[in-house]
Amino acid sequence: MTTLADAWSWLTTSAHWAGENGIWHRLAEHLFLTVVCLLISCAIALPVALVLGHLGKGGALAVNLSNVGRAVPTFAVLVLLLLSPIGSYGEWPTIIALVLFAVPPLLTNAYVGMRGVDPDVVRAARGMGMTGRQTLTRVELPLALPLILTGVRIAAVQLVATATVAALAGGGGLGRIITAGFNLASTPQVVAGACLVAVLALLVEGVFEGVQRLAPDRARGSGA
Repeated sequence: MTTLADAWSWLTTSAHWAGENGIWHRLAEHLFLTVVCLLISCAIALPVALVLGHLGKGGALAVNLSNVGRAVPTFAVLVLLLLSPIGSYGEWPTIIALVLFAVPPLLTNAYVGMRGVDPDVVRAARGMGMTGRQTLTRVELPLALPLILTGVRIAAVQLVATATVAALAGGGGLGRIITAGFNLASTPQVVAGACLVAVLALLVEGVFEGVQRLAPDRARGSGA
């Protein structure tokens, strides 16, 4: 309990919230890195999953290949990237490592959602004269949206938790608070940093849950 009390004391000290090394600044860095990586991951994974899910070909191979990334620790990928020529390009090694980590849940959920659409509904849409693109955007995508949003939520929460590795590469984010605590042999600071990451992950989870509840019925999975 003493450690938790000391961590709370560290968190409630106003000096730890201000300045370039303060919590607010590190939180902004953490959120920026998370959003950038999530957007890049969505731009890569979702179009591939939607097209393959629509065509019904090659999706299983793509999903299996993307899941290989789950077997390789993000830290190991980051270290390899830092040792490669890419390591000299600022934040890019961290961004690439995090994107590779976020792609599997996005690709898997979107592909499964597309393939889970009732084939009778798709055939009916085509029977009404819809083109392949219209069937994809007006029928399959809305029905697959619940699983797609679930994949985005999972990826976002995982990125928040894993973005702490940026500190190991000299980047910003809440991980810097934890690494600074280790350097100073300050257990309360380490615990405080870990609590901040955990709370942020829970808040992001809550935000996405709220978005899904406020979305149309189909996005919540209660539509036809």
